[in-house]
Amino acid sequence: MVNMNANVSGISNNMKAIWESRPVQPGINPDSSGMPKVGGSDDKKADFANAVKSYVSKVDGLQQTSNMSIKDLLSGKNADITSVVSEVAKADISFKLLVGVRNKLIEAYKQTMNMPL
Repeated sequence: MVNMNANVSGISNNMKAIWESRPVQPGINPDSSGMPKVGGSDDKKADFANAVKSYVSKVDGLQQTSNMSIKDLLSGKNADITSVVSEVAKADISFKLLVGVRNKLIEAYKQTMNMPL
């Protein structure tokens, strides 16, 4: 698995430096610069929730397919072991990706909660 922490922190430090060094024009509220608002709109929250539900259901489907292919192999219905290994590998990779995304979301949430106001 690739450790992206060094790359992500480097990008976030660069973005922070760019954000802090931007000029503030007179008569423009610095907080209304087009940056996303905390909390967001309800439709964006619903879109994110739907995307998460969709991906979780896809991962669950891959897990179920993997389990069925293993059962078919053990019962003798399927003699092709390469297809079973392929299904198990797909399910494993998708689950690892899901766990990685979850961990990044939790880390981002913790960092957001620790930000000073």
